[in-house]
Amino acid sequence: MTRASLDKKPHEVAAMFDDVAEKYDLTNDVLSLGQDRAWRRAVVAAIGVRPGERLLDLAAGTGTSSEPFRARGAFVVPCDFSLGMLRTGRRAHGDLPFVAGDATRLPFTDGVFDAVTISFGLRNVHDPVAGLREMLRVTRPGGRLVVCEFSHPTFAPFRKVYVEYLMRALPPVARRVSSSPDAYVYLAESIRAWPDQPGLAAWLREAGWSDVRWRNLSGGIVALHHAVKP
Repeated sequence: MTRASLDKKPHEVAAMFDDVAEKYDLTNDVLSLGQDRAWRRAVVAAIGVRPGERLLDLAAGTGTSSEPFRARGAFVVPCDFSLGMLRTGRRAHGDLPFVAGDATRLPFTDGVFDAVTISFGLRNVHDPVAGLREMLRVTRPGGRLVVCEFSHPTFAPFRKVYVEYLMRALPPVARRVSSSPDAYVYLAESIRAWPDQPGLAAWLREAGWSDVRWRNLSGGIVALHHAVKP
C-alpha cells in the first residue's frame, strides 16, 4: 500500500507498520530532524498525568511514547494494532503491559482510564470519529484526551515548503534509513490529506468530547488537541 486515502483498510495499515517496526523510532527521528522527541515531551506535559492514574497510550508502537508516563508514576497501557510493533516493543520494554487492539473496538471496559493519548496514530484509524468515540467510552467522566497529530502549518509560504518536503524529500530519505520506504510514501500522503486543526476539533466534538482546544507545535506541522469527557 503506497497510496494514501482516508478510507483505509485496517489490515493493510497494520501490515505496513509490521514492516517498519524494527527501525521505526530511528526513522522517525531522522525524518523529523529530531523534532519528534520535543513533540512527545509536549504530549506528556499536556496530559499532565499524576502518580497512580491509569493512562491508555494508543498507537503506542514500540512503547517509546509510554515510558515517560510510567516514569511519572502512572499505570500506562500501551496499545497498538500492529503485532510487529508490539513484538519489537516487548523486546525493548518487556515490563510494559502491551495490549493488541483496534482503536475502533478497544478491548477495555467503560470508564476505566483517567486519560487517553494517541500520537501520530489517529490518521491511521479506519474511522477516526468512531475511534474518538471509543476513546470517550473507556475514559472516566472528567477524564482527558490528548491527540498529537500532524496538521497544517499556519504560515502559507512555509506550508508550501513543508508539502514539498513531504512529497519530494521524505521518500528518498526513508529509502536510506527505513526497512520499508514505501510505507513512508503512504505516510507522507496521509499527512497531506489530513484535515486542519479546526477540522480535527470538529471531529472531537462530533464524537462527544468537550472543552476542545488545540496548540500548534513547530509552526503547525504538528498540533496538540486537548479535550475532556463531560
